[in-house]
Amino acid sequence: MIVSVRVTPRARHNQVTGVANGALQIRTTAPPADGKANKAVAKALADYLDVPVSRIELLRGQTHRNKQFLIKGA
Repeated sequence: MIVSVRVTPRARHNQVTGVANGALQIRTTAPPADGKANKAVAKALADYLDVPVSRIELLRGQTHRNKQFLIKGA
């Protein structure tokens, strides 16, 4: 399953805020440097979907706010 995500880095809280324009909205406290925000978003997505982080792979958007994640085995 492929999930589209819109990320807001450097937010006050880590949270999934809903869906807008076909993408899951995720806020993270991590900065967008050195892949820290990507890792934090993958963890938040894993918690939200109740799957292990190891089953989540970033497909597109390594340096953009709009990302696509592959959820393996879903």
